[in-house]
Amino acid sequence: MVKAKSRVEKPTLADPDDDPYLWLEQIEGRRALDFVERQKSRTLQAFGGAATGRDRDTLTAIYDRPDNIPYVSRRGGYLYNLWKDADNPRGLWRRTTLKEFRKPEPRWEFLLDIDQLAAAEGEDWLLRATAWLPGSHSRTILSLSRGGGDAVTLREFDTEAKSFVRGGFLLPEAKSSVDWLDPDTLVLSSSYGDGMATTAGYARTVRLWRRGTRANQATVTFETTTDHVGVRCAVDHTAASPRMWYVDDADFFNSVVWLGDRSGPTTKLDLPSSIRIQPHRDWLAMKPRETWSPARQNYAADTVLVTSLAAFLGGNRQFDILFEPGPRRALQGFFWSAGRLVLSILDELRPLFEIATPHADGWTRQQLRGLPDIGVADVWPLDRYPSESNGDLLANIQDPLTPPSLMLIEQGVASPAVLKREPKAFAADGLVVTRHEAVSVDGKRIPYVETGPADQTGKAPVHMSGYGGFGLSMKPYYNSALGKLWLERGGTTVLANLRGGGEFGTRWHDAGRFAGKRLSHDDFAAVAADLVRRGVTRPKRIVAEGGSNGGLLIANMLTRYPERFGALFCTVPLIDMRRYTKLLAGTSWIAEYGDPDKAEDWNWLKTYSAYHAAKPGRPYPPILIATTRRDDRVHPGHARKMVAKLQAMGYEAYLYELAAGGHSYGKNNKERAGFQALGFSFLKSKIGWLDDENPTRQVSTTS
Repeated sequence: MVKAKSRVEKPTLADPDDDPYLWLEQIEGRRALDFVERQKSRTLQAFGGAATGRDRDTLTAIYDRPDNIPYVSRRGGYLYNLWKDADNPRGLWRRTTLKEFRKPEPRWEFLLDIDQLAAAEGEDWLLRATAWLPGSHSRTILSLSRGGGDAVTLREFDTEAKSFVRGGFLLPEAKSSVDWLDPDTLVLSSSYGDGMATTAGYARTVRLWRRGTRANQATVTFETTTDHVGVRCAVDHTAASPRMWYVDDADFFNSVVWLGDRSGPTTKLDLPSSIRIQPHRDWLAMKPRETWSPARQNYAADTVLVTSLAAFLGGNRQFDILFEPGPRRALQGFFWSAGRLVLSILDELRPLFEIATPHADGWTRQQLRGLPDIGVADVWPLDRYPSESNGDLLANIQDPLTPPSLMLIEQGVASPAVLKREPKAFAADGLVVTRHEAVSVDGKRIPYVETGPADQTGKAPVHMSGYGGFGLSMKPYYNSALGKLWLERGGTTVLANLRGGGEFGTRWHDAGRFAGKRLSHDDFAAVAADLVRRGVTRPKRIVAEGGSNGGLLIANMLTRYPERFGALFCTVPLIDMRRYTKLLAGTSWIAEYGDPDKAEDWNWLKTYSAYHAAKPGRPYPPILIATTRRDDRVHPGHARKMVAKLQAMGYEAYLYELAAGGHSYGKNNKERAGFQALGFSFLKSKIGWLDDENPTRQVSTTS
C-alpha cells in the first residue's frame, strides 16, 4: 500500500541522469552494504519465519536426495560428474565408467572434494568448468569460481595423481576460458592483465600460453577493440591435424570467424556476421539469422546449410539444405556427433530431433525415435569432445508433472535406454497440464502452459513465469520447488512463451528485441488477463516471478500492469536501462536492448526502463527484489536502487541479497532452497494464501 505522502521519485524519465542512488552501485561500499544488511534483515523478519524455514529444509532435502540423477559427460573411458548434497554442498568431483553407471548404485572414483579444497585454502571455491586435451585425459584445467561468479581462477589438475600440478598452469581470477593445443600449450582467452579486457569485461585477446611461462608473457595471436564483446578461440581436433577457429564477437549476435593455426588467424570466412557455424572434419554446417543470398541463391533465416569446408574455402557456394523453418517450426540448435548432424527442432512447441547423415550421393535424414512428442526432450552428445565421439547421445525427457529420465541413445541410432530416473518430488494426483494461447495487444497469439488442478474455482493462486529475451526458449520442465511448494498445496503454475524468446525462431526473437521488448512485456500481461478471462483466477491471486532479463519483465509488470498482479518476485534483475551499459557486462547486451547513449535507442529504452518509469500514486503490488553480491554479470545495483526508490515513494518493496551465488539463486542447494522458499513465502502472504488454505485439493505434504 502506498503511503499518503510520497517522497523522492528520482530518477525520472524527464531527467534520467539525476540519480540519487548511484552510491548503491558500489558493490562493497560501506554505506551500500549497511543498506543491504538492513534491508535483508527487514525482509527476513517479515517473511523468514518458521514456515519458511521448514519449506527451505523441505526443498534442500529434495535437492540433496542420493537418488537424484548424476548428470555426466564422457572424456576418454570415464564419465565425470560434480555431485552436490548435504555432505558436499560445494561439490564432489568424481568419475566412473559407463558400465558401472548403468547400475542402480554405481561405484565412483573421487577426484577432488571442493569443500575440502575451500576449507584448506580459505576460499569460497566452486567448480565451474574443466578443459581437457582430447586423446589425453590425465591433465585438465579447472575453472574455480569464488562464490559462483563468472570470473574464475585457472589451475592445472592431474587426474591420476588427484592433485594440482606443481608448477603447472595457473592464472589468477579473471573472465577466462582455455583450450589445449598440445600437452604443453594452452590457447588462452582471458581478461587477465593490463589492457586485456573489453569494456564488457571479457577477453580482448587470444594468447598462446606455453608451459613454464607466465600468462603475461604469452604471445598474442588475435585481438579486437575494447568496444567489442570479446574474442575466443576453439581448437578443433576433428581434422587430421588441429586447426584453430578464431572468433571476434562484435556483439551478442554478430561475429567474424577466422580459420588459423598457432601463429594466428590465416583465413577470414566469407560469411555474414550473424551466421552461426559448426565445423566438423571436412564439413561446415551453418544457420543464418537473416536472409542470405550467396551465388544468387536465397536462403531464409534459420535454414540449416551444409557444405564441404575445403570446397567452401575454395570459393564454392553450393549448399545442401538440411532444415527449413516454418511459421511455428523452429530450429533450437544443431551439433555434430561422429560425422552426423543432429538437429533439435520445436514444431508447434513439440520437440523432435533429426539426424542427418552424409553419403556419396547426398544426405539422408531420420527422426530420433522413442522420445515423447510432448513435454520436454533435450538431446546432447555423451562425449565432451566431438573428436572422441562414437555417436552416443544422451536424452533427458520430462514434463511439469513427470520427473526427468536420463536416457542413452547408443551411436545415435539405438532405441533410447533409461539410465537414471529422478525421484518424484511432489504429489501430482489430480493435476493436469494444458496448453492455451492469449491474444496480445497487437493481436499476436501468445502460447502458455498451465499446470494445476483439473477443476478450477475461479480464485486459483497462480504463479506465472516468463523470460522473453536473447532467443532463449522457455520449456515446461519439471520444477521441484514449484511442484512441492505451489502445485502440491493447491496452486496453479503458468509458463509463458513470449516474443524475444526462440520458440518460433529468429523472427520471434527479433519481434521482442530493441523497441519490441515492450511487446514482450505486453505478451506476459496478456497471459495474465487471459487467465482471468478463462475463469481460472482473479488478478489479486496472480503472482509472477522472473530473473535476469525476466527480472526486467517483472519490473515492467510493476510499473505498466500493476492491476493484473497480486505480488511480484523479481530476481537477479536488469532494471535501470539508462545505466545498464555502464555496469559490469552490460555493454554485451546492446544487441538485445539498444544503446542508451544514443538518443534514438533511448527513445525506446525509456519505455521499459522501470527504474525511471516508477512514480508515486500508482497501485503497485508488493514486490520482493532479490540478487547476489557476487553476481558479476548483472550488477546487484539494479536491485538495490529499485528498492530504494520504491521505498522512498512509499511503496511496499523488499530486498534480499545473498553474499555469494553469482548470477543464480545461491551457491549451494541450501542457499538455493532458502532463496526460493523466501520468495514463495512472500508471494503467498501477499495474496492471502495461507498454508492451511487449499483451494481445490488436500494432499500429503510428503512424497
